[in-house]
Amino acid sequence: MGKKLYVGNLPFSVTEEVLHKSFSQVGTVESVKIITDRSTGLPKGFAFVEMSNDQEAAEAITKFNGSDYEGRALTVAEARPQEPRGNTGFRGGRGGGKRGGRGGFSGGNKRW
Repeated sequence: MGKKLYVGNLPFSVTEEVLHKSFSQVGTVESVKIITDRSTGLPKGFAFVEMSNDQEAAEAITKFNGSDYEGRALTVAEARPQEPRGNTGFRGGRGGGKRGGRGGFSGGNKRW
């Protein structure tokens, strides 16, 4: 299984093809994914590159971390596992459960 790398501080002009070609200098690139904003579709300035093995990933970190690309110092490190998303506060639709007040079967206000 490959080793996934985080590549940060990318210029917004970079493409997945450019990253693939660059990281291919140190080994076999399994995949490249530039992360984009959900609402606008614009790049967020970071990507994930998956190398075919740990040795190639280590070489990529050594070669590219801190290197200059279009005036920006790249950050390249082993990717951390994605943390599970928490409650975003949006419940969507009407919630269930019993509510107090008139007109419902809420217990004490029985007016038949």
